[in-house]
Amino acid sequence: MEEKKITRIAAVGDIHVKETDKGKWADYFREVSSKADVLIICGDLTDTGDEDEAHILAAELQACTIPVICVLGNHDYEKGRQKMIRQALQGHNVYVLDGEAITVGNVGFAGIKGFGGGFDNHMLTMFGEDAMKAFVQETVNEALKLERALAKLEADPDVIHKIAVLHYAPVSATVIGEPEAIFPFLGSSRLAEPMLRKGVSVCFHGHAHAGTLEGSINGSGIKVYNVAKPILVKAGYQCPYYLYEV
Repeated sequence: MEEKKITRIAAVGDIHVKETDKGKWADYFREVSSKADVLIICGDLTDTGDEDEAHILAAELQACTIPVICVLGNHDYEKGRQKMIRQALQGHNVYVLDGEAITVGNVGFAGIKGFGGGFDNHMLTMFGEDAMKAFVQETVNEALKLERALAKLEADPDVIHKIAVLHYAPVSATVIGEPEAIFPFLGSSRLAEPMLRKGVSVCFHGHAHAGTLEGSINGSGIKVYNVAKPILVKAGYQCPYYLYEV
């Protein structure tokens, strides 16, 4: 009988690298490289959305000897320099996904930033002012990008496990702990719909710093992990990353 290959995935989000962080992350990335086969970073790679912060992160990531798969977060969009941030990081075994997919071994990764909009029966609808319609449309567009990326993985015969990488949450379970008033700005159930249709194995996200580590997509058995760094630190992870095996 052929032995099943196990892929160890380290996941973290919201690392918020600052201009003063030079030299602070190399040991962390070495530690991750010794324990995992792939590192996922679920957005908010930079603290203020400045490309100088991204260049510092890129230099620190040279200590990482495994593939690194990232998505951008809202902080990375703060100054409108998200394209420069992506350009600064992309390459040298680092992949910044925005509606794209990548395969490592038999594991496929599909990544988007995502957006807000609320959850379940409390999702915002495309009704009313143009600004409200545009808000909801942004989430719909992100969900469509995820659908296309997952479809590419579905067509790849080598892919056994499909993993979704987001910044915003696709379920309410992993934002519990945050004030309910801001739930609509932390994610949307619309982001979960492509995962259900395409049979995702697991989803990782960040963004909700005071949320909950583990949840699932209702009735599906698909696990969702909020791996925002503050949550992992609060949970007692001395080297804050979540290790998941497929």
